Amino acid sequence: MNSSIYTFLEDVKNGRLSVEEAALELKKQPFYDMGYAKVDMHRQIRQGAGEVIYGAGKTSEQIIGIVRMMYLKGQRNILITRLSEEKHLEIIKTLSETKKEDVEPGGLHKENLIYNYFKDARIAQIGGTEQKKDGIGKIVVATGGTSDIPVAEEAAITAEFLGNDVIRLYDVGVAGLHRTLSHIDDLMSANVVIAIAGMEGALASVLGGLVDRPVIAVPTSVGYGASFGGISALLSMLNSCASGVSVVNIDNGFGAAYQASLINHTHIPK
Repeated sequence: MNSSIYTFLEDVKNGRLSVEEAALELKKQPFYDMGYAKVDMHRQIRQGAGEVIYGAGKTSEQIIGIVRMMYLKGQRNILITRLSEEKHLEIIKTLSETKKEDVEPGGLHKENLIYNYFKDARIAQIGGTEQKKDGIGKIVVATGGTSDIPVAEEAAITAEFLGNDVIRLYDVGVAGLHRTLSHIDDLMSANVVIAIAGMEGALASVLGGLVDRPVIAVPTSVGYGASFGGISALLSMLNSCASGVSVVNIDNGFGAAYQASLINHTHIPK
């Protein structure tokens, strides 16, 4: 995830970039104020992954403006989460009609546009889906039921975008425990497990009692009335008796994937 800063330093070391040029790059404004958004240009350097656009609550015009600014400033792989299909159609129409001569040099136009939209996950990717897999292990994304798949896909696609190998295990909930145990080899070989479940949220505790790696629990809003829109699953996961289980917010597949990716990119110093 930190490959860009290492490449930058290697360029200085090997003479491809002068010290003066490097100093100039570092002096450049760490964010760009667009009025409605302050686009973070140094997040890749600080955190190892560039800024992600949260699509809910933003207009398609605002998202397009942020995308263009990020691309112009050198972020070639961009993730947009919680993007409705309506906004997706507006965005792809505008971007696919933008000609090279209508943007600044180095900007995003239809000739260099690589765009993918994942309807279930409500995620769009600019720059292609084939990212370098540089995590130290695999991330398993497991769901209690089929109804949890949209949240799981948000997690899985985000984790892949961040450079991780992902194994999807869907509909392996505790209502049929044999389904869970049939994937024990995949679970045991994972470096991180993301457990996604609604209803009573028991899957996280079960997986936490099976594996020797961190389990990140994601409660979903799936369930009947007494599930209170995911609060029952959230409380169950927070009260898990299995060690090594952490919990993110309801339906927050993105947050779980980001945390899992950080764990999966942590190398033990020798």
